[in-house]
Amino acid sequence: MSDFEFEVFENPRIGRDYVITTTVPEFTSVCPVTGQPDFGEIVIEYTPHKECLELKSLKFYMQSYRNKGIFYEQLTNDILDDLCMACKPKWMRITSKFTPRGGISTDVTCEYKAKKGIK
Repeated sequence: MSDFEFEVFENPRIGRDYVITTTVPEFTSVCPVTGQPDFGEIVIEYTPHKECLELKSLKFYMQSYRNKGIFYEQLTNDILDDLCMACKPKWMRITSKFTPRGGISTDVTCEYKAKKGIK
């Protein structure tokens, strides 16, 4: 889990379920084996509960991965954990789609669903 300080704001429609989709089309991190840069897109989808993610702090959080050596699977799950901790959504899905390298492309998807009766 990250110690990043996220900013959030109050959900303007708490009584309605809706989905927010945010795309980070220029995501970068570093391959922990080769040290080469990895380029990809991160898609964040969530149904907010009481709070929504503020986009400026989300941008800075995503940029914090720029020089971090991390596997796709780990970073996708870390992002889900960190964002769920920040805004406590009803539901969230993170999909990372990485640019092909050596003729192989990788997409990783992970999902969170709050337990029924969250307050």
